[in-house]
Amino acid sequence: MSANSKQMSNSSLSRQLGLMGLIATGVCSMLGASINVVPFMIQRHVPGIGPYVLPAFVFAAIPAILAALAYSMLATAMPRAGGSYIYASRGLNPYLGFVASFSQWFGLSIVIGVVAYVTIPFLRDIALALQWEELALAMNTGWIRVILALILVWVFVWVNIKGAKSYEKTVIPLMILMFLMGGVVIIAGFNFTPIDFAQSVFEKTGQEIIPFETQTFNLATFLSAGALLFASFIGFDSIAQAGGEAKEPTKKLPLAIGLTILVVGGYYMLFTAAVYHTVPWSFVAEEAMKGDITAPGLLAYLLPSWLTVVIVGGAAIALINDLPAMLLSVSRLMFAWAEDGIFPSRITKIHPKFQTPYLAIILSGFMASVGILGSHFAGNFFLGIDIMVTSMMVNFLLMCLTLLTVEKVNPLLANEINIFKSRIIRRLIGYSGTLVLLFFLLIHTFKDLQSETDAWYFHSTPIWLIVMALASLLFYSKFRAMKKNGVDTDKLFQQLPSE
Repeated sequence: MSANSKQMSNSSLSRQLGLMGLIATGVCSMLGASINVVPFMIQRHVPGIGPYVLPAFVFAAIPAILAALAYSMLATAMPRAGGSYIYASRGLNPYLGFVASFSQWFGLSIVIGVVAYVTIPFLRDIALALQWEELALAMNTGWIRVILALILVWVFVWVNIKGAKSYEKTVIPLMILMFLMGGVVIIAGFNFTPIDFAQSVFEKTGQEIIPFETQTFNLATFLSAGALLFASFIGFDSIAQAGGEAKEPTKKLPLAIGLTILVVGGYYMLFTAAVYHTVPWSFVAEEAMKGDITAPGLLAYLLPSWLTVVIVGGAAIALINDLPAMLLSVSRLMFAWAEDGIFPSRITKIHPKFQTPYLAIILSGFMASVGILGSHFAGNFFLGIDIMVTSMMVNFLLMCLTLLTVEKVNPLLANEINIFKSRIIRRLIGYSGTLVLLFFLLIHTFKDLQSETDAWYFHSTPIWLIVMALASLLFYSKFRAMKKNGVDTDKLFQQLPSE
């Protein structure tokens, strides 16, 4: 029996995820720290962006929309677990599909730990707002923070193991609650004015705010801001990774991806516009240079303490939301690699009761735990995030390239694409996405290499290249072993894994 036959015999996921579950997976993967932190801390990371944050957000959405269209089309032809890996390995090149998805898996696994670790201070701030000083003080203790973060991760590991029903019952209510609590920020932001904000700050701190009315537009600054804000749209690809468990996948996967981009994009714009409507950008820029700021922290000058608790709670839920969705995403990548024989076939084992790839989920939990420990001992949260941004840009780029090559590489699967059937439209989207994403990747890489750090290993680009090199060694060693064992690799990567 070949390695592939062995894998087929013990891997059978159950299609139980409905449209709402898929949308919640995408939304929860995309809305995290980005919404409450990035649109405001960008004033420090890209000095001079000033009042142009919202236009930069719109600009950043362009490559995300093009990538989403590519994902949607490929999802209709290849609805299997491991989404982006399956698309690229079947429609572009097996090696490129694996190494790119491996760097994605590595970055996301570490970021899961980072998210769990940075969630604890938000919970601490809720305790402080409720005047639970002893609890807040305990959460500030290093080892307690680590333990709480580990508990968060492993709770959602268990939720994922228990299957689609358990998963949907968790992520859908969390998504709804996040939108409701975040809605307080939107309503408050548009309800108050900069004059109200200036008066409130003066009454509470004695500080006078003199807003700047204008800021010279700088194209280089705008492009850098767009590349940074692009990270906010990363996450919808997790819908594709769940392709092996989606009901009516050829219809619901592209619909879920499209709706997620629209919902999240609209929410980002409203949320950011609301805060900047009330808080002068000049004040945001000044405070960002002094220290870390968040949307709840900025609006706390205006709101009563109980509403501050609500919006801080919304920020905490937005972070917690990331965990179950990203665990699903990275575990399905491992599952797909194992189905193809690149990872040990044991990883394809399905839980007899819950019908989930429980070993892949558990291993993903261990990788996330490493991310927590790394965040605690190294004290550098952003390196893992930068690696994830690089790997996701490369993945999105490969999806657009796959759209251009799939007709030649795998015409049978190309014929299964059932949206945008016109080859002209496909090529237009593919070429546009490739050029735009390559442009964004070059900006991101240049900015990373030009940034000042204490050592070379605090740049994400060389670390990403090292991860790619390790993935290359793993792939070619496994690929040679499969050929030696008589596996027809050409046939393997022309077909979809069995359901």
